[in-house]
Amino acid sequence: MPDRLPGMLLCARPCLRLTMESHMKKLDVARLASLADEAAHSPRLRMNHNLHQELADPIQRLAIAMEPGTYIHPHRHLQTWELLTSLQGRFVVLNFDDEGTVIARAVLGEETSVLETPIASWHAVLSLDPGAVIFEVKHGPYAPFREEDFAPWSPAVDDIAGQQALMAWYRHAEVGQRWLGR
Repeated sequence: MPDRLPGMLLCARPCLRLTMESHMKKLDVARLASLADEAAHSPRLRMNHNLHQELADPIQRLAIAMEPGTYIHPHRHLQTWELLTSLQGRFVVLNFDDEGTVIARAVLGEETSVLETPIASWHAVLSLDPGAVIFEVKHGPYAPFREEDFAPWSPAVDDIAGQQALMAWYRHAEVGQRWLGR
């Protein structure tokens, strides 16, 4: 058996040797505050902190600070579900059918603690509070969005007025209501 130092992990095959202290990944209150501050000063009004080491990791785990006014384009993930929970603040999460009708609604950080969006379901998130941070878990590896991953009924990337109108609608949209545009 190879020699080891106290607090070190042994591996049967080559691997990183981490102390027990460095093995635990934490998001403390100070890091959440810093992440929220970075988001508030970002042009997109959001910033993420990855807990996974590589974009190729099989499970993606990240905290995303989102300020009110950041636009999350309604989208879907054809290969994975998405698990969401609020670390601080509140978020409206909506699922839609193919035509833009709301089929599910939850407010994370208020009446809901954790939710999972199904594989291939159209969904969007709206931050309700300054300093809000959401935690997301989904299968990897990371893959950039393709055009077909965005809801065809939603405002285009360069339609700022349409995005603002959609976000205002998100706030009060209920199950059974359909986005009809501006």
